[in-house]
Formats: sequence, structure tokens, C-alpha cells
Amino acid sequence: IHSLAISLDPYTQHTCAYVSRGSHRLLQQNKRGKAVCQSISVALNPKTPIFRVMMKPSLLLVSGVLAALSAVQADWIDPDTPYEAMTTVPLNVKPPKLQQPSDDDDTKKHRHSRTVSPAPTVSPAPSQSPSGTPSAYPTFTPKSFELVFSDEFNTKGREFADGSDPRWTALDKNDYTNDALHYYSPENVEIDDDGALTIKTEAKDTDIVGFDDKKGKKTQITKHFRSGMLQSWNKFCFTGGIIEAEVELPGKGSIAGLWPALWLLGNLARHTYVGSSEHMWPWSALTCTKKSRQSQKLSGCDHIGHYGMDAFLGRGSPEMDIFEVQAGNQKANTGSFLKSPVGQPFMSASYQVAPGLPYNRPGGGEWPGPGQWYSGMVGGKNTSLNIAFYGNYNHFLGDTSKSQDYWSDALSYNLQLTEDHFNKTHIYRLEWDVPTETSDGYLHWFIDGELVLAINGKGLKDAGTGSTISTEPSYILMNTAVSKQWGFPSTCPTGCPCKEYDCNVNDWTQQCGFSPGFCDMMEQKTPEYKVNWVRVYQDPTNPVHKVGCSTPERPTRRYIEGHKEMYMEEKDKEPLQPVRRGGGSCDPSATEGDNRSTCGTAHRGRCTKGRVCECNVGWTGPHCLSHDGFDPIPYDQPDKLTDLGFVAPSVVPKFLIGAFVVLVLLLVAALTFKRRFDGWTPIPDVDPSMNVRVPGRGAIV
Repeated sequence: IHSLAISLDPYTQHTCAYVSRGSHRLLQQNKRGKAVCQSISVALNPKTPIFRVMMKPSLLLVSGVLAALSAVQADWIDPDTPYEAMTTVPLNVKPPKLQQPSDDDDTKKHRHSRTVSPAPTVSPAPSQSPSGTPSAYPTFTPKSFELVFSDEFNTKGREFADGSDPRWTALDKNDYTNDALHYYSPENVEIDDDGALTIKTEAKDTDIVGFDDKKGKKTQITKHFRSGMLQSWNKFCFTGGIIEAEVELPGKGSIAGLWPALWLLGNLARHTYVGSSEHMWPWSALTCTKKSRQSQKLSGCDHIGHYGMDAFLGRGSPEMDIFEVQAGNQKANTGSFLKSPVGQPFMSASYQVAPGLPYNRPGGGEWPGPGQWYSGMVGGKNTSLNIAFYGNYNHFLGDTSKSQDYWSDALSYNLQLTEDHFNKTHIYRLEWDVPTETSDGYLHWFIDGELVLAINGKGLKDAGTGSTISTEPSYILMNTAVSKQWGFPSTCPTGCPCKEYDCNVNDWTQQCGFSPGFCDMMEQKTPEYKVNWVRVYQDPTNPVHKVGCSTPERPTRRYIEGHKEMYMEEKDKEPLQPVRRGGGSCDPSATEGDNRSTCGTAHRGRCTKGRVCECNVGWTGPHCLSHDGFDPIPYDQPDKLTDLGFVAPSVVPKFLIGAFVVLVLLLVAALTFKRRFDGWTPIPDVDPSMNVRVPGRGAIV
């Protein structure tokens, strides 16, 4: 037995024990059937792993030979997480079976013409793919992965605005990216009565001060849509592992216009803060190349490592899209999906990376020719290579030379969805294997346990651009966007200016650019992106798997602190506010009902006579509704004087202590006498020749 986790259920006072990497597991569940526990970790000497556990409702005794003992009040695991979710195993990549074509006449009559791609289940890769057989795939070896992060979203009333939650930050800002038509507001993110995180998208106006790229100055504009985005940026990040989420998609599967997404991004770029992304997104190149020297902000060509980073090691912010969903009624092999066997609604599973292929690229909407795209990509059932989007050509306003421009590539497959994905929850999963000296890594996407896409890192390596599977600590994002680039008509309807998009005005010129039925859908029922839970797992035997936004191999803290202005707005004092621990208004007489009024009830906090919440250990947020969270190993602590080489003397001579005490006493005495004589006016000197009568006396002086 290597480790033992023991905890006390705050609801029932029952104890729970969890033995990992041993021969058995022991758990006493609480009355709700869940392991709602505050963790205490016990580290055992592997040479002498002998212990005895005695469990009683109010007594916990652990005895044995322990080489080390450490108590942890909290980590990133939500205490509401059920016990059966504490571990998982990677899923096997099983490409769809090859189907042999039939020779009967009926089949021949219904075969697609040469201009149409084969059905998605015919082969593991499209026939037009540059590689007929994908690169040899790593042999599947099942391993046990352990939970390192979870959020069950069970507590109604929980807040996500900046400074309110240890895991997430709900943005309160404009989105300048991707022709966005929305404003992100924390008011659009909440937990509903059923215990699901809900991101609402509304046709509601928000007046903001934006920047006009053409005029080069600030201007006041109105965003006609309001939505929500949660980020775990600079709070929770992980490198390698498995992430899963149970999600119900917003809106209707047949009506295009919403852009829900669940994705990961390297911590060096903060989404919607465009200054942090320029020449950082989505770079993954580690070595020095001509293109990385010109275009990568932190390239492998740098001879000196600044901000704690290693020299000759490229850094960036690759993007891993667990899903991006586009609804609509455009069917496969029609319209803009003429050459694709997957139409709307679909989800895209993508890895966006730079540098991309610099030339001989496939055209949008066309299948790649020989040598035009990456090998080592395997699709699942009802999927197809995403031929509509191969990547971006990136140019930024501040660039002084065209040589700084670069291509970023999107290695992406689309999966055919149905209306069921918008009415029920499904489990979306990404498995991320980090490259090492002996492995090129991989990315595997699944939905409900079925393969969507597998990318072998060898295909990236063989492309010769220098890009790799991500090695960067990455954070989680969940959002719904509204953009002219996603699901809107590809060409404006006849007579439509397509300049304003507003569902709240009775003006055809401002609604004609939407997809049919979009404004009616927004008016009838507010679309809601619902998340039942999010969980992250890692292999405890893999030293590359780490939790933290700034790790020894890939530090980010000092760089972010040195460029804070790129990660915040002008009105902000810091990129992130400290998480408030209590202080929210409450009602001392309340005993049930609204969680905010009761500070989450007695096990989370209490309402003081001053009518503000005071949190118990392990709970935080203005109303004590969020379980505390922090990295189990703080790899990169804030700088101290000792980091500069200053070491205070460990032994101070007694005479120095005595002298210091005397100086303090003299100072106190001087201040005391000063106060005593403050306001005293001295008597002026008297001339003896003058006769002065003293009041009350008859004598002359």
C-alpha cells in the first residue's frame, strides 16, 4: 500500500477511507450515498507500509509506522464527487471497421459521385487524405488514472464573478475576438435548481467602450447579446491527463447562431485579452526554426531564459477544443457542406497549433491532396475531417514586418450530432498524453465512450514544422459565443446589409443576417448551456502529469507578473482579485432556503450579528458556498527576499537584542514627553525694570 486518504464527512460525522494503489479500497458512504469529505492525506513509507485503521462515527485512529505525515485542508476535488468517479482508465482507440462495398445493383445506384467524399464510416481516414494508412498508433495499455480536480456544481447560489470562486472566473468584459456579437457577464453564469452550471445567452443590450481598428481610437458601441464564459486561468491548470464533462448543449439543433465550447488553452494566453495572445497563440514549437525566430514571442532561439524560463525552449499557448458545436439545418453533401459527409448540427474536436504548414495547403471546403495535410489522424464513427477550416493566417496590427505573420493549423474532425445532444446530457472526454523524450504524445477525443478523433503526435513531428502535442500547463474554458463567423449565413441575403445584428428591434435590415428562426428561438426560451460536472484525472505514476499553472518545466508566474497589463483591463488593479473569504450579506435568523442568506448552512459558515458571512475551514467565497481549492504541490511560490540571496542571521547576539530593546524604550519615552508638551506655550522673559502686578496680590514686583 503506497498511500492512504482519510476524511471526515462534515454532514454525518462518519469517516471515510480510500486506499490507492493497494489491494483494496474501503469507503463508508454518507447518508446521501456520496463521499462528501474533507481530505486528510497520510503519506506512508513505502519500505514499511504497515498501519491499522479503526473507524467510529466520531473517532478516527491511525497507528503504524509512518515516515511522513502531512495534513491537507483542501485540494481541487469537490467533496460532492461520488466515490465511483475517483478513478478512470484511458479508453482504447478503435477505428470504425472497414465496410466492403456491395456489388448489387441497388448499392451501385446509390453510390456517391466522384465529387462527394465517402461516407464517414467507410474508412478510418478520408480516402482523399494524403496518407492511405495512418502512422503506427501506440499500443493501448490500460492504466489507472486518479481524480485531481472536480466540480459537481451542486450548490445553488454560488458566485463566479472575479474574486468569488477559487476555481473559476466568470468574465465581465467585451469579447473582441472572432467578430463576436456578445458581451460576457458573470450574471449569465449560475447554478440552477437541479445542480447544474448554467450559462445563459440572451438578446440583451450592453453599452461598452470599444476600440475601432480602422479609425485607431476608442468608440462607444452596443453589444446586442449577453452571454457567459468561465475560465480557470491562473487558478487551476494541468499538464497531461484526462478531462471529462457531462453537458447539455444550448438552443436547438436545427437553428444555427450559437457557439458553445469546452476547451483548454495554455496559461500564457488569457482568452479575450488579445494582447496576451499575439504571437503566443497557439504556438507549441519547442525548438528553434527560422519561422519561430521571426514569429514566436518566446522561441527556442532565445539564448537567455527570462522570467524563470529555460533558454532554447519555445513556449506558447496551444488550443485543445474538446468541443465546438455548430447547430443548423444544412445537411451533409449540400450547400456549404457539399463535399462533407457530416452536416449541421455537428461538433468539432480540434487541436489548434502553430507554426502551421507554410505552403501547399488545402483550400477551405476541399479535401487535401497528397502531402498537403497531417498523417496520424484517426476518426470515429459518423465523423469526417473538417475540410471547412484548416487554420488561420495570423497578422497583428503592431507587427512591423510581414515575416512576423504565421499560419496556425486546426487539426480537426467533425462529428454528426442530433437534436438529442441539445435535449439530454452527454459525456465529452479528451485524453492528453504529453510528449517526452521517448514518446510523441497523443490527443484522443470521445463522446459517451465512443471515439471521435485520435491524433498521433508522430504525425505532427513528421510534418516538419516544429509543432508538437502541447506540453503547456493549460486551463479550462466553458462559454457560449455569438459570432458572425459561426453558423450565420455564409453570404448575405439579397438586399440585407449584414452590418447590424439585433433581435430586439423591429427592423428587417438588422435581423436579416441571422439564420432563420434564430431571433424567435432567443425570444421563446433563453438558451442554456448546462454542465452537470467537470472532472480531471492524471496518472500518479507519470512524472510528466502535473497540477499547477506554473510548473518547474513550464513556469508562467513571473512572465505573467512582468506583463500584467496584457492580462487585465485598464480598470483592473490586478489580473485576478483575491478570492473573498466570507463578507457577503446574510440573515442571522435564516435557517433554511436561500444558501446566501444562511452562508451555506452551519457546515460551511455562519451569519454573524453584523449580518455578514464568516466561513468555516475548507469553504470560501463571499457566502462560503465554494469548496476551497489549491495545488497539492505549490511548485512556483511568490518571490521572497531569500530568492535574491538575502539570508537573515539565524543567531542574534544577546547584546544586540538588549541594545534594540533600549532604543525602543527611549523612542517610546521621547514620544510620551512630546505628547505631554504638545500645546504648551512657554512664558516669555520679564524685564526687571517693569512693574508687574500679580493678579490677586497687592505687592508690586
